Amino acid sequence: MKKVNSVEEYIELHSDFSNLLKELREIVLATELEETIKWNSPVYSLNGKNVLGIGAFKNHAGIWFFQGVFLKDEHNKLVNAQEEKTKALRQWRFEKNELTDGKLIKAYILEAIENQKLGKEIKPDRSDKAFVIPLILENKIASNTEFKNCFNSLSLGKQREYSGYITEAKRETTKITRLEKIIPLIEAGKGLHDKYKKC
Repeated sequence: MKKVNSVEEYIELHSDFSNLLKELREIVLATELEETIKWNSPVYSLNGKNVLGIGAFKNHAGIWFFQGVFLKDEHNKLVNAQEEKTKALRQWRFEKNELTDGKLIKAYILEAIENQKLGKEIKPDRSDKAFVIPLILENKIASNTEFKNCFNSLSLGKQREYSGYITEAKRETTKITRLEKIIPLIEAGKGLHDKYKKC
């Protein structure tokens, strides 16, 4: 996975969805959100708080709302990529060549901004039982059904180990490197520390 340095570069790397990504970006940039690159994807924040991101995967592109659970979603556009694991994050997916409704997308974005200003937020549960799947791993899961099935078939302990392994990395480049390292292990149904455990 190549490190992305700009949103333009990200869009160029995802040529199948470049028009859609440009359209989504244009809508977002017309708001007060600040554009950054985080987890190797375009992310938009307000006062240092992540509000939404845009991205392209193998079969779809979309926009994800970090606190999407609070959106009214009267048009039933949002999905939860990881049922029972992702509490707050919601995605709006678009297929190739799908027509978009710019006004409706903007309405969702403006509602997300307003929710952020009101402090609506589900904070991660840091108890022993709960864990948070980092966004870079979440994106991989959402973009690849086969990989998603492999990850979901792991025990909660193994899922927690992999999530923690990426979350602990401070730099984005390290997170990307770590993701690349664990993909074959997850696909093989192995845990991060299996080789160190006694049979």
